[in-house]
Amino acid sequence: MNKPLALLAVLLLAGCASERVVLLPSADGRPSGVVVRDAGGEQVLDQPYAATVRRLGSHRGYQSDAAEVEARYGQTLRAMPQRPVSYTLYFEPGGDKLTAASAAEFANIKRDIAARAAAEIMVIGHTDRVGAAAANDALSAKRAQAVREQLAGEGVPVEKMEVAGRGEREPLVPTADEVDEPRNRRVEISIR
Repeated sequence: MNKPLALLAVLLLAGCASERVVLLPSADGRPSGVVVRDAGGEQVLDQPYAATVRRLGSHRGYQSDAAEVEARYGQTLRAMPQRPVSYTLYFEPGGDKLTAASAAEFANIKRDIAARAAAEIMVIGHTDRVGAAAANDALSAKRAQAVREQLAGEGVPVEKMEVAGRGEREPLVPTADEVDEPRNRRVEISIR
């Protein structure tokens, strides 16, 4: 192959190269967006399946769909790890007894853990600001441990779970000291 033809082949191959960005729908249904920016300008993708392809230095926006994403990227998407999920369980005042609504949430937590071959579970306990800080540290750890024991009783392997107590240091709802705030009496469970 002579040099001009080799150079033409490289230029033709470079012209075929493209970059594609597709905004997938968010897992929780909330709106999302991304800005694709380079030396040639920018393109805002702010609707599910909005897409852009860059070829020869310029962007061309278009609307993709679930079928195209499956055809192009389905195998790759199925190979990716599942997105983490989080649950928040709430407690009755002063102890480690779950509220009725939170106790009912355990079936969903078990389902999400079972759906993951190698689940890692973080259980973090919290308290409101009623009582001494040291007592709240102990209570938050007791709450996290109680949830861990309940999950273990449901068949979740203990070695897959980590527990921690944060006391009153990370309130969901900031309050003054000695304020009874039910949303701060919680355990957060992260499953990944």
